[in-house]
Amino acid sequence: MRAIQARELLAQGRTVLNGWSVIPGGFLAEVMASLGWDALTVDMQHGIIGQAEMIAMLQAISTTALTPMVRLAANDATLIGHALDGGAMGVICPLINSPEEAASFVAACRYPPHGVRSSGATRAMIYAGFDYGGAADAQVLKFAMIETADALRRVDEIAATPGLDGLYVGPSDLSLALGGTQGFDKDEPHMIEAYRAIVEACRKHGLTAGIHTASPAFAGRMAEMGFRFITLVGDFNFILAGRGLVRQARERLDQTALESPTSPALARA
Repeated sequence: MRAIQARELLAQGRTVLNGWSVIPGGFLAEVMASLGWDALTVDMQHGIIGQAEMIAMLQAISTTALTPMVRLAANDATLIGHALDGGAMGVICPLINSPEEAASFVAACRYPPHGVRSSGATRAMIYAGFDYGGAADAQVLKFAMIETADALRRVDEIAATPGLDGLYVGPSDLSLALGGTQGFDKDEPHMIEAYRAIVEACRKHGLTAGIHTASPAFAGRMAEMGFRFITLVGDFNFILAGRGLVRQARERLDQTALESPTSPALARA
């Protein structure tokens, strides 16, 4: 089976830098994949991406060596099967609140007798190789999101789920659940305590701790804390960051207009 770069890096004790795509389109995914990530995740929960678009984006990501991943819309066996059969080599499942839900997620990712995934990998076999069926259970990355107070309270039980590869912090939802506000890079004391509890549960059970961040500085802080799968925002955020350049250009143009005399041609008009 084709090597999964993110899994190999984690096995070497290295940190995976993950990108995030919420905007549909194969070309944009191809551009994102060229930026230097180790993995790139197509967001089917909060993005505006349909299944056909997801496949096109996974195909575009596959032009590179990085690991194509999907954040699922829900803990649903059909949706999980669509993503895996489409060629996702890792899946991130939102709103896992109990060990039972974590077990259901893992089962949907694995073939019998270890799970309930239906046989029929279609594109995944083309991408990963025709021995995919015998290797996928162990190779596909499976991350459960910790983003509620219930999940945090039961994080050790969730981390003990056989077949799970990691826990992934949804910081905005977790902050809301703990009485805070929306946003990334939340560093209030109670959030730092929550991060440490999640990292500790991962260490105890041999899992990888993952988190969503919005800045290189905070990504570095989380790596120092023990997170090894770190997302640095994504396409939507990068485009919005362009507002700063637009504002700077507008200010410069406005200042130039004030300092420069009116063009004679325009004055005659």
